[in-house]
Amino acid sequence: MRVTVHFYSYFKDLAGRAQTTENLPENGTLGELFESLIVRFPKLAAMQKSTMMAVGVEYQDRGYRLKEGDEVSLFPPVQGG
Repeated sequence: MRVTVHFYSYFKDLAGRAQTTENLPENGTLGELFESLIVRFPKLAAMQKSTMMAVGVEYQDRGYRLKEGDEVSLFPPVQGG
């Protein structure tokens, strides 16, 4: 199954791009997606425990089951001022 991944903020710098397309097995999870992204973009590994992920416009946990054509967004943790 194919999903589109959008990188925001300094995640664009870590990945070297604003978006990518990833192929996953059917019923793949957000956690599995992130693991495959680390293989392609090793600099993301440093953010593994603090990455926020959304599918569409809803934040989801790493166990969320993806569907064909989903759009996933990766964000750094939100900071206050």
